[in-house]
Amino acid sequence: MRREITRAREMRGRMSEAEVILWSRLKMLKARGFHIRRQAPFRGYYLDFVCYARRTVIEVDGSQHGTDAQIEHDTVRDAVLRRHGFTTLRFWGSDVRSDADWVMDQIIAALEAAPWTREPERAGA
Repeated sequence: MRREITRAREMRGRMSEAEVILWSRLKMLKARGFHIRRQAPFRGYYLDFVCYARRTVIEVDGSQHGTDAQIEHDTVRDAVLRRHGFTTLRFWGSDVRSDADWVMDQIIAALEAAPWTREPERAGA
């Protein structure tokens, strides 16, 4: 578990431009009752952003996510998350950079629609 936490901290220091833009906005959702974590380890994966209480994962995808191999990997990963009760929202980094307001509107709508989980699952689960 210690290695996962160390790697997550390293990843937080190397976030993409789009992830930094989105993180600056997601932090403001705490005032609305949504606690978002970034680069959170979960079942061998690192989630770009996650709201455990709403079982919602937010991923910012770069161009590498358009390859067949990455699409297959993301499909398996999303299925694993779904089995644990999570919904995954995926946004292209270019959309975050060009229309962050639209991306945030989509995220807020999904978070508000998601049921609240009393006992959120944490990183080591």
